[in-house]
Amino acid sequence: MKKTISIICLAAGLASCAKLDLTPPSEPSTGGFYANQTELEMAVNDLYRLPFWSVDNELHTDNDWHRAQLTNAVIGGTMNADDGNVQTYWLNCYKAIARANSYLANMHRASATTSAAVMTRLEAEMRLIRAFQYSRLIARFGDVPFITEPLALEAAGNITRTPQNTVLEFIFSELDWAAENLPPSYGAGEVKRLTKGAALAIKARTALYAGKWAEAKDAAEKVMQMANTGVYTLESNYAQLFLKAGETSKEIIISIPRDEKQQVFNGAGFVQDYIARNAGGFGAWLPTRDIVDAYECTDGLPIDESSRYNPLRPFENRDPRLTMSIVEFGTNWLGFSYQPHPDSLTVRNYKTGGMVQNFDNRAVRPFASYTGFLWKKGIDQTWADRLVEDNDAIIIRFAEVLLTYAEAKIELNEGDASVRDAINRIRARAYGVDPSATASYPAITTTDPAELKRIVRRERRVELVKEGLRYMDLIRWKLAEKVLTRPVIGLPDPANQDRAKWPFPGVTPLDEDGIADYTVFGNDVKILVERKFDKSKQYLWPVPAVERRVNPKITQNDNY
Repeated sequence: MKKTISIICLAAGLASCAKLDLTPPSEPSTGGFYANQTELEMAVNDLYRLPFWSVDNELHTDNDWHRAQLTNAVIGGTMNADDGNVQTYWLNCYKAIARANSYLANMHRASATTSAAVMTRLEAEMRLIRAFQYSRLIARFGDVPFITEPLALEAAGNITRTPQNTVLEFIFSELDWAAENLPPSYGAGEVKRLTKGAALAIKARTALYAGKWAEAKDAAEKVMQMANTGVYTLESNYAQLFLKAGETSKEIIISIPRDEKQQVFNGAGFVQDYIARNAGGFGAWLPTRDIVDAYECTDGLPIDESSRYNPLRPFENRDPRLTMSIVEFGTNWLGFSYQPHPDSLTVRNYKTGGMVQNFDNRAVRPFASYTGFLWKKGIDQTWADRLVEDNDAIIIRFAEVLLTYAEAKIELNEGDASVRDAINRIRARAYGVDPSATASYPAITTTDPAELKRIVRRERRVELVKEGLRYMDLIRWKLAEKVLTRPVIGLPDPANQDRAKWPFPGVTPLDEDGIADYTVFGNDVKILVERKFDKSKQYLWPVPAVERRVNPKITQNDNY
């Protein structure tokens, strides 16, 4: 689905599609629409927009924190049926479902002027999109209203919630049909749209979230078989994958195109929250200490077990993805040396070669990064130069499918060589070596099921960080009640920082789930905000109150 925007606009015969909204804001009138191939394509293309594909907010997890937002309904334990984010999520899913239902009920109008092959392909795309919306809904709400055809107004008040497993069977069936009727890939110069691999990858993720291990394994294995024929591969450069240069990578299975020229982008405020203050930003959207401590050392051991870890030099001897994802202290970042040490009052400006006041130091600027860290993954100099972020949004990539395969096999007690191979392919890529070069990276050799489970969970966290998948992992592993009840911690204020213990006062203890315990450090760390999570209800989201006011037959999830 690469670089779709401009081509879609031209195919639709429109002068502009600045907002990627190629149909009216509500469901198109069935009176005369869907009459030809152009109108069919317009209807399908309208659903290739990020609101219908967005993943979960990383701020809902222990990976990410925003200085200005401090907390949110998930980590603050305040989520309720009137929450705006919950309402928007529900609305976007059902908006896409309604449009898909309308399309599927009326697409026959164009059959006389549209080839059978095009009709089938577009139908498969729509059925995939509708199934994906239902997969998003059941993962967060459980039982949901299940609608598969246009709904008359008078019938809307009789809708009730359908059991999750019934909806799940429908999702699997629809995705199987889509996989059978979509092409495996598109050629050079063709518009990149949803494919067979996209349907299978969505099925694999959906099954994993639902604990349907056999279905997850089988779907992931089919994508891996497609990789064997060259359709997919791991990008050799992990860091580049998330930048503009990586947008055409064969690792990407589904992405949503974004481009400043088409007015689909994030502007200065968003960018400045991420980039360094020395580079003109605010340094407000931050990696947590939790995620930094999650990266293993180069011997494959967690930091509290490895002799290679030094808390005074925390970036040394670590998994290379750490410094590909988070800015290392003392390195050139966006034209300036990034150094939050409280005594580093000036830093090098690499553009001029001179020294400048260090705005990324809280002794100079009190609102500089409270955790000491800045995100690097997916960010480069163009962000600071343009104050624009228009990277394509990656929804699913091949590395996730490999980890889904590995986890599903482990849960099925099938921790064979193929599981180790799947994980090792990803690990070896991080180290820039071939998987066969087992002396050059910490290759997985264990066959112990419990250890393999711990490994694959750690691997998901560091490989997929900042991609919106951590939240659902915490939910499905039932770890949210442990993780999201521990505080966000940062560096002490400069006046209270013991320089002999900078940046970290000691080795962070990690439990069997890799969760950090910072209480052992007392005042050598600063509590930034307390997290709260109510396990009696928050493993599901509340059904929006507005839906139940319109239709009281839609029941609410427990304890909301």
